[in-house]
Amino acid sequence: MSEPSFRFVCAPSALIGAPSGWAREMLKEGEVALLGDEGLEAVNAVAHELDLVAISLIRAETSADRQDATVTAYAAALPLVWVADSFTERANAWARDRGPMTLLSQSSGPVDDEERRRIDRFVAILGRQSE
Repeated sequence: MSEPSFRFVCAPSALIGAPSGWAREMLKEGEVALLGDEGLEAVNAVAHELDLVAISLIRAETSADRQDATVTAYAAALPLVWVADSFTERANAWARDRGPMTLLSQSSGPVDDEERRRIDRFVAILGRQSE
């Protein structure tokens, strides 16, 4: 894949425990970056699940506002799927007001069936827009 059509940010636990192959299939046109606060073993497990030799990490910040700024900087001008335990008002406003499509998915731990379907619909819409 040359240039991703979207970016996906989450903690490793959001992808661990998902049905086999779901994340790999969903990310065919996307690029994943993990929030590393769950440790290297969890990051490594996701890299293996996605069959990636290398995987990106989003640096940890000292406050929620700074973490928001780091994730939004990573998103740049691409559509974004961001999975987190919770979102600040700043993150919600940024997602609502930015030009590229953005999906905030609240999940602490593995993304459940309903959220996976929501993410799949979002990624499908992105795919249709790029045709």
